Amino acid sequence: MVENSADLDSMHHVAVEVKDIATSVDWYREKFRCEIDYQDDTWAFLRFANLHLALVLPGHHPPHIAFSSAAAIDHPGLKPHRDGTRSVYISDDSGNSVELMDPTSL
Repeated sequence: MVENSADLDSMHHVAVEVKDIATSVDWYREKFRCEIDYQDDTWAFLRFANLHLALVLPGHHPPHIAFSSAAAIDHPGLKPHRDGTRSVYISDDSGNSVELMDPTSL
């Protein structure tokens, strides 16, 4: 059991598939108070107070959940991304896509 919440990994973002990035960004911005950290034609990254939301197109990025985890640092599949972060995609025991993000790159 972890004694201190500072010792816990943190969830960084959730990525959901959408039909159109611009339309979906507009919808989330109209419904919620959030900021656009990044947006192009294939994905967007929205910042909320406690979490980020990635909007992705089918076939471009898998829908997934992402955690900031030291376990990413030593993973052989760790790769840099265009935003300067480094991560690796794995699957949980039910086949869900999980992104492990290197906390030193955030």
